[in-house]
Amino acid sequence: MQKPSIPKGTRDFTPDEMIRREYIFETIKSVFKKYGYAPIETPAMENLSSLLGKYGEEGDKLLFRILNSGDYLSKADEKALEAKDSNKLSLDISEKGLRYDLTVPFARFVVQNRNEITFPFKRYQIQPVWRADRPQKGRYREFYQCDADVIGSNSLLNELELIQIIEEVFGKLRINVTVKLNNRKILAGIAEVVEEPEKLIDITVAMDKIEKIGKDGFIKELQKKNIRDSSIEELCSYIFVENVSVFSKDYSNDDKINFLRKWLIDSEIGNKGILEIEEILSLLNETKNTVNIDVDLTLARGLNYYTGTIIEVKANKVQIGSICGGGRYDDLTGIFGLPGVSGVGISFGADRIYDVMNQLKLYPAELQSATKVLLINFGEKEELFALKLLKKLRKNNISAEIYPDDAKLKKKMSYANIKNIPYVVIIGEEEIKTGQYSLKNMLTGDQKQVSEDELVKTLS
Repeated sequence: MQKPSIPKGTRDFTPDEMIRREYIFETIKSVFKKYGYAPIETPAMENLSSLLGKYGEEGDKLLFRILNSGDYLSKADEKALEAKDSNKLSLDISEKGLRYDLTVPFARFVVQNRNEITFPFKRYQIQPVWRADRPQKGRYREFYQCDADVIGSNSLLNELELIQIIEEVFGKLRINVTVKLNNRKILAGIAEVVEEPEKLIDITVAMDKIEKIGKDGFIKELQKKNIRDSSIEELCSYIFVENVSVFSKDYSNDDKINFLRKWLIDSEIGNKGILEIEEILSLLNETKNTVNIDVDLTLARGLNYYTGTIIEVKANKVQIGSICGGGRYDDLTGIFGLPGVSGVGISFGADRIYDVMNQLKLYPAELQSATKVLLINFGEKEELFALKLLKKLRKNNISAEIYPDDAKLKKKMSYANIKNIPYVVIIGEEEIKTGQYSLKNMLTGDQKQVSEDELVKTLS
């Protein structure tokens, strides 16, 4: 018999794990609601025509495609079948795919429902997404995203608000983070001033590796992409001071901005990006936000649709990828027939946040069990008495259960210990006679007699 298993890159979650995950989801959701974001949901699958070309060539390769119903080969191109052309065949036999993220489906949702929603439209969405990626630590094929977006507004107040949401969520979860900030217009300006605008992504990818590969590695990366020697020389003359990158942590945010002002003085689009970053930093300062901001000029994140602000969040004490990110996209809805609608959003990576909180042991002690109190009785008469108490506890929103089987006291107490239930109420003849219940704290071992009202008050 084949041993049961699940696909690589997916996970089962036990009740204890789900309690922790729900704590993360509810924390994020509560902050979204506080800032006026309304919930929506979209289907797990989208038409491939809605997904292809929105994430770049590499992103297209990571889309999970769904075979058409019925005889999916009947409409396949025979020449493609003979040639084993998988790219051509996949479009013939698959019209749908699992969503890769929540942003593109959101853009499609906005266009389809534009007559029913009010702009600026603020929505949050907490649902799973799928990527045919190579599974590794912190990277899964099925994972949840928790998105908040504002669409239909150009104001940088929206960027401010999203950073405030980031600060509040991670403050509540007690995760110490750094928010990295950049702007697509700055990156475009850099490519413009070195006269390589069409090589924007190649230059940015190489810049992103500077800390690891150094100046010599940076030059080799650019040469591989056929960037002219004169452009490489100019890039290096501005980026490196005595072989140390100006983009490194040795330089303050003000240093980096001042350096950019000199370098991009003749770039209109570059200067727009600088002004936008300066305004966001000013707004954060005026509203006394304390989150650590790092202007990271190598940050790119999905350049295929970001057009302005780019945001990425890193946990300071854990070696893991970004745990939240996002940015501004000025015309994402244009691909679905509604041009000129600007939007900005962020996405919390719930699975990575879960891993970070596990590693740092940040969960509140009271999350150990879904049940707060277990009722234990010693006979039929006591059982009926316990059932009445059980109903009252639940009516007062106290999560409670009764041990259902006839078993020894040791086994019943062991059940409470294994499930991390913090309280046990013991009901025998004496408790029925006096109306005083034996309440045991399973964490401290303390036991005391309490009335029914005192019991409800203690457990509430």
